[in-house]
This record gives sequence, structure tokens and C-alpha cells, in this order.
Amino acid sequence: MFETHFDATYAWLGLAVVSVATAGVAAAFPASPPPDADGVARTVDSVADGEYPATAEHGVAADRIRLTDESVSLGDEQGTARAALDAPRITPVIRPRAGTESNATTDPRLRRVLDGVPPQVAFDDPASFAAAAERARAVESRWTPAPDRITVRRVHYGEVRVTLVG
Repeated sequence: MFETHFDATYAWLGLAVVSVATAGVAAAFPASPPPDADGVARTVDSVADGEYPATAEHGVAADRIRLTDESVSLGDEQGTARAALDAPRITPVIRPRAGTESNATTDPRLRRVLDGVPPQVAFDDPASFAAAAERARAVESRWTPAPDRITVRRVHYGEVRVTLVG
């Protein structure tokens, strides 16, 4: 009654091999997906495409970020994700983290406007605001440490319309 069938041994060996192979494949998958660049891009687009001044924030779960006027890229140990922006060009505002090297090309007045200060308080006139935004867009994009949240702010100063992202 309790005898071992010869075919059963092969079935058990086959099942063991398939189980080990399945476990190996599952272990090769990353523990989490790459960062959500599409979500950040949708937030930027929703503010930048608007007709009126607006502000939005989006959480960032990544180690590094690269902003250009056409795309947003996020990266961590799981990989890198990039999403194109559909909105008109944005103005990246780079904020150095505490203890990191400051980027002297980003006008601190743009950081103040991104933080909520009206542009007419931070700048003398719309022309100086437009010039500072143009200089910020001209800076070569590079990877920087990612913040916990990204802020997007569309502001108007006279006829100048700027979407700040930082």
C-alpha cells in the first residue's frame, strides 16, 4: 500500500526543479517599481497648461531628479524613469539640499517665488522676472538629489507667464 512508484519520483523531482526555477525568477524581479515620473509629469502638465495662476505639489519617491523644459526624469536603485512634458516649457528651479553644493546659476529670487512670494515682491519688473526665468531654463540639466515633494507654480507678472518647478 505505501510503496513508491517509479513515476512518482520523477514527478517529485520535476516539481522540485520547477519550484526552484520559479523562486529564482521571482527573486530576480526588483523589490519595487522604478520611480513614478509619469505622475510628476501629469502634475506639472496640469498646472502649466492652465490659464490662471496655480500651485500644486507631488510626492517624489526617488533618489535623484533631472528637470528639463521638456521632460522629468527620476532615478533610484531600482532604475530610471523618464516622462515627457506636454505643457509649454517649464522653468526648473534647483534647490540645493543642506550640505550639498549650491547651484549659483539658479536665481534665489525664483526660489522665493516658487515658495509663494509674489513675483512683483521678488523682482523689480516683469522684464527682470522673464530674464531670470530664461537664465534658469538655459542651465544645462543635470541629476540632483530628489526632494520629498516637488512644487509646481504657475505665476503671472504683467504679461510674463512662467511655470516654476522645483
